[in-house]
Amino acid sequence: MSRIGLKPIVIPAGVDFKVDDANTVTVKGPNGTLTQDVNKDITVNVNGSEVTLERPSDDKEHRSLHGLYRALLANMVTGVTDGFKKTLEVKGVGYRVIAKGDELDMTLGYSHHVIMKAPEGIKIECPNANTIIVSGADKQKVGQFAAQIREKRPPEPYKGKGIKYADEHIRRKEGKAGKK
Repeated sequence: MSRIGLKPIVIPAGVDFKVDDANTVTVKGPNGTLTQDVNKDITVNVNGSEVTLERPSDDKEHRSLHGLYRALLANMVTGVTDGFKKTLEVKGVGYRVIAKGDELDMTLGYSHHVIMKAPEGIKIECPNANTIIVSGADKQKVGQFAAQIREKRPPEPYKGKGIKYADEHIRRKEGKAGKK
């Protein structure tokens, strides 16, 4: 039994939740509009300010889709109301970042600057030269763009230099002088 799929999704005030005939869900809120196609086997019921999902049978596929779509729709509601945010830290001598509109200009020890353009719906902030905040309404886009930024210079285990998530712990290794 999918415990997540059975939980109702509460729709806060100011959020518009619509399901059309093709089983496409559209959620509008203060932070934007998100859409999601739901599998034809899963039924989405809107009862006032609550949304519930139902599956036709207890097949393994239906159980997994039940929980999946409930989580995706709950993330959409959270995204259009509060939004999602990932914080990255840049560590290293001479490493720094600057946000220029929707572009991120990074100096990461290469012979050139690394410039990344944010996808539509993603906002980049740099409160200081060593912190990047990626925010937006779509949880998947925020996480994907943060992962692409981290990929440009992943943290290394000896000195800890590179780009890491703020809540990430890097396991450090001893150098060759520590080996006996």
